[in-house]
Amino acid sequence: MPNTYLLVINGKPEGPYGFEQLRALNIRPGDFVRTTGMDDYKQAHEVAELRDLFGFAKEAVIPQYYGSFDQRLTASALDWFFVLLVCIPLAFIVSVFIADQQLRIMVAFSLAIIVPLVKIIYHIIMECSARQATFGKQIIRIKVSDMEGNRISFGRSLWRNIAKIISVAPFFLGYLFCFFNKTQQCMHDMLAETLVIKDRLL
Repeated sequence: MPNTYLLVINGKPEGPYGFEQLRALNIRPGDFVRTTGMDDYKQAHEVAELRDLFGFAKEAVIPQYYGSFDQRLTASALDWFFVLLVCIPLAFIVSVFIADQQLRIMVAFSLAIIVPLVKIIYHIIMECSARQATFGKQIIRIKVSDMEGNRISFGRSLWRNIAKIISVAPFFLGYLFCFFNKTQQCMHDMLAETLVIKDRLL
């Protein structure tokens, strides 16, 4: 069954419309559309199916809506919770099978190294995935992208998360950079040339 699309007309979603109806409405590359399989509205030229049907050329899209400091902080808190939810029970299960008390204490203290390491790996993998976001970011509906809103590579995700060390030291000053630029980039975002973006506001 052919896809049908909601089309934003004068700021309001109308439809759904089939391809012939979209043609009759003289759909343009910059018009916002959405179908049931899409998480958010996109410009028509961003949708491969519409590009093929109407001969649109894909244009570079500059993100307009950025994840705020409080959204990023909330997403980070959620991600810490998810990582701890996995690491602490695993450490407990391991310690149950260890008879030596000193070794059990060492396992408990090793969490101080293991948990941050797991969180960094988790961020690197999830932020360059198709979702472009950790589970915390997905819940808040923000994601990591390049300067044009596209998915980042593994290498860029790795560099971005390593660069967080610079944002953290000293006194998390690198995170405060987001208050002083229009794109709300922290220091590690600037170094990696990435953005944290959110869904369009319609």
